[in-house]
Amino acid sequence: MTDSTASGPLDGITVLDFSRVLAAPMATQILAEQGATVIKVERPGGGDETRGFEPRLPHGESAYFFAFNRGKHSVTLDLKDPRGRDVARRLAARADIVVENFLPGAMDRLGLGYDDLSTGNPGLVYISATGFGQSGPDRLRKGYDTVFQALSGVMDMTGEPEGPPSKTGIPVADMTSGLWIAIAALTGLAGRGVTGRGRHFDVSMMDVQLSLHALNAARLFALDEDPVRTGTQHPGRVPSAAFRAADGGWLHISGSDQHWAPLCSVLGLAELGADPALRSNAGRVAQRDRVMTALRAAVGGRDRERLLKELRAADVPAGEVRDVREALAAPQARARGVVTDFEHPTEGTFKALRTPLRETGGEPLPAGTPPLLGADTEAVLARFAGLDDHEIDGLRAAGVI
Repeated sequence: MTDSTASGPLDGITVLDFSRVLAAPMATQILAEQGATVIKVERPGGGDETRGFEPRLPHGESAYFFAFNRGKHSVTLDLKDPRGRDVARRLAARADIVVENFLPGAMDRLGLGYDDLSTGNPGLVYISATGFGQSGPDRLRKGYDTVFQALSGVMDMTGEPEGPPSKTGIPVADMTSGLWIAIAALTGLAGRGVTGRGRHFDVSMMDVQLSLHALNAARLFALDEDPVRTGTQHPGRVPSAAFRAADGGWLHISGSDQHWAPLCSVLGLAELGADPALRSNAGRVAQRDRVMTALRAAVGGRDRERLLKELRAADVPAGEVRDVREALAAPQARARGVVTDFEHPTEGTFKALRTPLRETGGEPLPAGTPPLLGADTEAVLARFAGLDDHEIDGLRAAGVI
């Protein structure tokens, strides 16, 4: 078995990944593309269900699966079979990190929970990523990204004030949870470096979503004020909103007190610029309707690109509202190498978004290749579980792998 990514800061770390779908696979992909060896355990025959998700590529692979499973080694293993569970325990004995996202108690019933695996591997960092955590009345409740957006209040805060609640444009519940799973893994490794022992982390997607309300909660706690949808406007800063220009394009302007006078100068709003009541953000928030009406009218009479140049020259923070294609093709994104590619054994060259972590002054690590289902089973079981060819052939004949 050869590693599919270049050596990185996590080279030598082994991750046993029992997770599927998005949040936890995103986390383990981050670890893989920083050099860790990630062993992805999948069901024989079907594997991670996202292998069948749209969009599908010409040879049947899933671009959804590609987005969150690069650089991993795929092993098929039937955990319902005691022989499969025995192999999993042998793999865990050599692992630094285990990641799983089954419902609470499921891994314990399989004999693959933290208590079981850490007995023979006390340095193991074990992460259980679930929708609602290991405790509480909702612990056994299932959900998807948009369900967590709804239950957490994120959906209620998204959209225009006069419109209905809306989901975010990205799977924010899954992806922010993925980041916290990666944080848990790295925290566990750092702690183990001090104490020599691992630990069990309980990552709840709902907890993560509630933590995103830090500013909303600050207003609630400070003012006893229920946060409401504000569209593109910031609830505590004026101006901070998207405006439509004369040519139909949109731009977002967000400024603090030091930007107010230059903004008024560029837009020809001398009366507002001279008003002492508007020189502080508190004053502009108090007169939000007056300020926003004037700004909308002024921006609405200007061409977007010319106005953006003038705002940048005046050091006023502003940016055009781009679509995804424009954002990925922007000069800064190209200069940073945000879009890269990998070579897949059946689909050929395919583009990917590079993991954004990079070492200052160094070359960014290449994107890994998503594995074919079970492609690394024999090599992994031989190297990490110590099985010989006869044992592997027996497991395959029995349908365990």
